[in-house]
Amino acid sequence: MISDQQPPCVAVVRRRDTAFSQEQSIPWAAIAGTIATVTVFAVAQGLTYPLLSFILERQATTPGLIGLSAAMTPLGFIVSAPLIPALVRRLGAGWLAILCSLCAALTLTAIAWTQDLWAWMPLRFLLGFFANPLSVISETWLITITPPSRRGRIMGFYSSVVSGGFAIGPLSLGLVGTEGWTPFLIGVVAFLLCGMILLTVVPRLPNMPHDGEATSVGGFVALAPLLLFAVFTAAAFEQTLLSLFTSYGAAFASAEERIASLITCFIAGNALLQVFLGRMAEQIGSMWAVLFCVLVSLAGCLLLPWAFNSWLIWPLVFVWGGVSFGIYTMSLIELGERFTGQALIAGNAAFAVAWGFGGIVGSPTTGLAMQWLGHRGLPLALGFLCCVLVMFILAKIRRARS
Repeated sequence: MISDQQPPCVAVVRRRDTAFSQEQSIPWAAIAGTIATVTVFAVAQGLTYPLLSFILERQATTPGLIGLSAAMTPLGFIVSAPLIPALVRRLGAGWLAILCSLCAALTLTAIAWTQDLWAWMPLRFLLGFFANPLSVISETWLITITPPSRRGRIMGFYSSVVSGGFAIGPLSLGLVGTEGWTPFLIGVVAFLLCGMILLTVVPRLPNMPHDGEATSVGGFVALAPLLLFAVFTAAAFEQTLLSLFTSYGAAFASAEERIASLITCFIAGNALLQVFLGRMAEQIGSMWAVLFCVLVSLAGCLLLPWAFNSWLIWPLVFVWGGVSFGIYTMSLIELGERFTGQALIAGNAAFAVAWGFGGIVGSPTTGLAMQWLGHRGLPLALGFLCCVLVMFILAKIRRARS
């Protein structure tokens, strides 16, 4: 008679390959290591953008060329993302992430060595191309090993820590300056540290999920267009505020120091409110949490002109930073709730594409709106984007109820 029970050794192996959905199996060390990997990656990315812009500015490069150079990195995100699911199946997630961290370090070294605008164009593209899989693979692992009952808080904490990493990058330039090899070495060491952390963490992680049919990034667009548009909106919102808020404040004759402080306040809200929003997603559902974030972001667009010259601008910008980035965090939680296996990998890669497009399209489009409509173009453009997303979300909720 054949027993239905599996030998103990088989049960242990299967437990390691699951998504650790049981509360008693939460792999806190693996979660901490994965978050640490992406945080170090964020430090390197946050340092690179302002560092290269400062250098190009000293070389009397035109603003248009500086912007074009900066766009090469998100373009690398977009191009690399569709290749990630197939590369994970062929090379394995761990080896791919470690290889990309080494390649990113070498690319940043080449950027430091050349110090030339036209050489930087392809090199910054390669930097985005190699850096993107680190983020996609780490987020996929984190969603996979996080239990559903705590996914909101853990993903919120992840978003907060990563936002802090992006802020540390520019702050480090205030300590070491923007000249010579020293600032570049911080980024190179950060990418190498990513690889070292991965070597330690990968043995503690489950195998990357391969269940389900192979899904491409293009195929995922048909599965979750609303989620991708939400990510696009979050990216456009963040990049537009960081790049054009100075121009908006200048229309009010606001001092540069005040505008810089407001941008810092915006980033602080981004970093500090994600755990609260993640907890909300656990209570009311991630899609309702996305709707909440979009509605509050829209309210911020409406209140901005009225509050800009009063003390109310400080709490407004703080909350604005949290909820606008919260659109991405809540979408990430929804992704983990709806998809598993290869569809989850493709979904994270598609998120990277949507974020790249949002970053590339958002600022230029809003800039044109400001040329046509004056400073009012910024809140109007962002408010219009939020209105469109609200209508799509409400239509989806209505279809789900019918």
